[in-house]
Amino acid sequence: MNRIIFLGTGGARYVVFQQIRASGGMWMELGGTKLLVDPGPGSLVRMRARRERLNPMDLDGIVLSHAHLDHSGDLNIVVEAMTGGGFRKKGLVLLPGEALAEPGILLDYLKGCVDGLVVLEEGGSYRVGQVLIETPFRHIHGVETYGMNFRSGDLTISYVSDSRYTDRLQEVYTGQVLIINVVRSKPSDLDHLCLEDVETIVEKVRPEVAVLTHFGMSVLKAKPWVVAKKISEKTGIRVIAARDGLTLDLTQFGGPGQPA
Repeated sequence: MNRIIFLGTGGARYVVFQQIRASGGMWMELGGTKLLVDPGPGSLVRMRARRERLNPMDLDGIVLSHAHLDHSGDLNIVVEAMTGGGFRKKGLVLLPGEALAEPGILLDYLKGCVDGLVVLEEGGSYRVGQVLIETPFRHIHGVETYGMNFRSGDLTISYVSDSRYTDRLQEVYTGQVLIINVVRSKPSDLDHLCLEDVETIVEKVRPEVAVLTHFGMSVLKAKPWVVAKKISEKTGIRVIAARDGLTLDLTQFGGPGQPA
C-alpha cells in the first residue's frame, strides 16, 4: 500500500509537552520505500502501538526538516531501532547541517550504524529507494529548516514544514498532496504559519488534497476539522485536518511505485 500514517499531529511546545496531541511525525510508504519524517517525542511508541505494529526495522530512511524537539525528539531511538540495536547497518538519515553541528542531535555511536548521513541543503535533491526528495529552499524559521517534495512515479507529496509565510511556499510546494504544518490560528510575530496563510497557500497551489497537521493550542481550540471544512468550502479544494493515527491512502492521488 502507498500511504501516509500520521503518527502524531501536535506542534508547538505546550501541545507537545502535554501530549494533547501526539508528536510522532509521519510514516510514509511510497513505491515500496518506507520513510519516517520528523520523529518527535513518542514516535517509536506510536509505531508499535498501532494495530499493525509498524516495524522501525523496515525503514529505509529517516528525514528531519529541522532539529527542534517536536520534530526530532525520537531520532536517536528510532535510528537504533531501524538498525536492530546497531547490529544491522541500514538506512539513511537526512537532516540539515545545523542539526549535525556540535553538539549535534544524533549521538556519535549511532552515526556509524546507518548506511549514510545525508546533509540537506537549499535546492538539494536526494534519493532514498524509489523516492526522490527535494528541499527547494530554506524556510524562515529559528533554525535551519526545509520543507520537502517527495516524488515517486506520477505522484508528488509536498510537505510544508514550520516557516514564516513567504510567497515561495506556494511556488515550490505544488504536489497533488499538500501537507501543511499550521501552529497558529491568527497571524503573529512567530516563525509559524497561521490559518490565513494556509488558506492562501491552498488557494494558490490547488492540490488534489491538502492535509493540515502539527497543530498548536490556538488551532486546536478553533477545532481543526471545522477550520478545514471552512477552508475547503471557500477554496473548493478538499482539505483534511489530520488526526493522530490517520492513514491517508495515496492510490487515489496518483501512481507511485515507479522510480522518480
